[in-house]
Amino acid sequence: MAAAETRGTELGRYLKARRAQIRPEDVGLSAGGSLRRTPGLRREELAVLAGVSVDYYIRLERGRETNPSPAVLDALGRALRLRDDGYERLHELAELASGRPSDLLSGPQDAVRESVLRMLESVRPLPAYVVNRYNRMLAANRPGRRLMPGLWDWPEDQRNVTRYMFLHPVGRALYEPWEDTAALSVAHLRAVAGADPDHTELTALVGELVVKSPEFARIWERYDVCERGGGQKSFRHPQVGPMTLTYEVMGLARTGGQRMVVYQASPGTADEKAVLRLDSTGGLSPHRAVPLHLLHEHDRERESPYTQDGPRPGTPPHRGRRAEVRPHGASEAGSDRQGPQALESTLGRRPDRQSLN
Repeated sequence: MAAAETRGTELGRYLKARRAQIRPEDVGLSAGGSLRRTPGLRREELAVLAGVSVDYYIRLERGRETNPSPAVLDALGRALRLRDDGYERLHELAELASGRPSDLLSGPQDAVRESVLRMLESVRPLPAYVVNRYNRMLAANRPGRRLMPGLWDWPEDQRNVTRYMFLHPVGRALYEPWEDTAALSVAHLRAVAGADPDHTELTALVGELVVKSPEFARIWERYDVCERGGGQKSFRHPQVGPMTLTYEVMGLARTGGQRMVVYQASPGTADEKAVLRLDSTGGLSPHRAVPLHLLHEHDRERESPYTQDGPRPGTPPHRGRRAEVRPHGASEAGSDRQGPQALESTLGRRPDRQSLN
């Protein structure tokens, strides 16, 4: 298959998926008495609504036409009732199909800048972390790590937030409602996939999840797209209990799609107390409101070697104070040598907070 035709296939998949979600009656057409073999609009119906020839639309959907004009794209977007992210995605996929260069085609980077690591530390006690374009975790401060129990027990190349939602037993019980949160995560993947649908990290992640999770496969086929800039999430956390947090997502320039995510709670609420517990110095115990079977032994947070009064009795000398931000590639034992001189030479040691346990 020619390169241009290959690129055009992703645009065709998007058009077909969105076409299937529009009912004839939604756009003023009669469904007719005959049995429809496929859900949604027929190709010829969409072509008429967009004001293009049926033959041209079929070639566009099959990847044989790879250079639609902006006017054609606008007409298709209106016919498909696209809004915001969906409309932008249509144009980005058209750019990809045409072979025109796109700012999104630079590959994702794993290295997190030292200035960003310092930012993660500076926003404590707020949970914060950095993910790459495909939601793989690259770095987090201590409350950010504790926000998703068990994720950091996985090998670094598997620490993907979307993968955690669908395949980790705690991840499937952590979010409320899980279905809505998972759908938004998949919609983000769909949004970024349009720029480079054949990237090895993306194809490996999607391939694994389609095989192992029927829910992911179903949501992926809908082709919903959404790039989140912030919002609200509710958690049923196994160690600090239920909490509802708002979050902001900030893109990091010149990183190939890295994003910093910061959560916060309303002051003076039970949610804020739960956040502070995530950043407390002691180990976290299972919360009484959460069934204990949700926590496997390997998912439990390792007990900190420090208390409010200093090192626990019997702490080996080599387990000295270490930075709370763990960048990509750092192991549990080796994280004190990562980042900007473990952050502490620059920032100094943070005063321990009073434990809320």
